Amino acid sequence: MTSAGFNVTSSLTLVGFSSLSGHSSLLFFVFLLLYLFVLFSDSLVIYIICSQRALHRPMFAFVASFLLNSLTTSTLIYPKLLSDLLLSGAGLVQVSRTLCLCQGFFVSSLGGASFMLLSAMAFDRYLSICHPMHYAVLVTPAKVVLMLLLCWMLPSILVVVTMLLASRLALCRVQLNRAYCNIDSIVTLSCGGAEAQLSGIYILLFTAVVVFPAAFVLFSYARILFICLRRSRSFSNKALQTCLPHLLVFFNFLINVYLDLMLRRLQSNRESHSTFITSILMMLVPTVLHPVVYGLKLKEVFKHVKRLLSCRRDS
Repeated sequence: MTSAGFNVTSSLTLVGFSSLSGHSSLLFFVFLLLYLFVLFSDSLVIYIICSQRALHRPMFAFVASFLLNSLTTSTLIYPKLLSDLLLSGAGLVQVSRTLCLCQGFFVSSLGGASFMLLSAMAFDRYLSICHPMHYAVLVTPAKVVLMLLLCWMLPSILVVVTMLLASRLALCRVQLNRAYCNIDSIVTLSCGGAEAQLSGIYILLFTAVVVFPAAFVLFSYARILFICLRRSRSFSNKALQTCLPHLLVFFNFLINVYLDLMLRRLQSNRESHSTFITSILMMLVPTVLHPVVYGLKLKEVFKHVKRLLSCRRDS
């Protein structure tokens, strides 16, 4: 299907849902339970961090902001996924180009912000463990707010430009091999040309700017490990237990970046089924993993989670 132009009211077809039509009812129930779990667990951890004065520290401010991003992303993806599963039984699932661009904007900007928040957490842990005498001076509440604003605003500004470039592209295909929209997929569906190349370059630039802090994250945790090896066992255990949840989530993000690069290749080769299943896993695993890791592996948070749930059970 070739088109010289493609207006904003045109629709894209999410072809992967057709392969799930025979199991749509079961999958709807499973995804609904997962969505309710994510809503409850993310909200619970955020509530505990906000309500407990002992947790009003920079690290927990970054954790609450990260989980808020995860909760927002889930709210943008799960309801649409559930409605698409219901529609898949009646035929092909379609989405307007405008809605697809909007979903792509929020998914990309929130994903970029989450990655930068992980970098901010690594910076916070590095200063806390490697420079404890200067930590209170270097990490003030004002600087924490400034870092949070930077983590949210920089990806959003970059994604806005990418979205505007993608919205001008003429599309030669309308079959999207993902469970949700992202801007790169729209560029992949385009007819090519100079504008598509410019959009592709800008997407790579956005990825590089957001993922670049990964080098600093690896350096920070390597330096923390080096310091721990030179200190007492009790100090090392406490430091490593604090860093472990951040490392688990960070490496999960790195895996997702790798899978996203693989999806771009599969998208170009039109291998719809494998691309679609992988995109679902990329959405499900992080949203479920984040509250579990931060709710169970951070002892300060888990203590309050356990106390709160036990009080509700006793009442």
